[in-house]
Amino acid sequence: MSGITIEVPIRVRYADTDRMGVVYYGTYPTYFEIARTEYMRQRGFTYRRLEEEGYFLVVVEMVVKYYDTATYDDLLIVRTSLSELRSRALSFDYMIMKGGRCIAEGKTYHVCVNREKRVVQLPPHFLGILRDGRA
Repeated sequence: MSGITIEVPIRVRYADTDRMGVVYYGTYPTYFEIARTEYMRQRGFTYRRLEEEGYFLVVVEMVVKYYDTATYDDLLIVRTSLSELRSRALSFDYMIMKGGRCIAEGKTYHVCVNREKRVVQLPPHFLGILRDGRA
């Protein structure tokens, strides 16, 4: 959608691995969240600011496909891009790379809610930042 892809390096921590020594499958969504937060920050807008204004982006759906494993101390690169932007919702695509190979990919779908947890439109200035990169 935006054509902008960011790359976030993540070093696998021991705590990220399971008893078999590989990154636990439930850790990958955390990597997505780290990269998504950095995507927003690099576009000039933080989740903190959005929440201070009374808006929250709720994950309503997530898809993950696993192709290979990662282990303790591996350096991963999480590529993140905005894939869809609507008045009340947005989605992000993710690709987790290890040594130049894709080991997992995913997508998260979000809706915007207010403090009362009602679905509302994304604030216009936030939409502008995501569309144009202007804060």
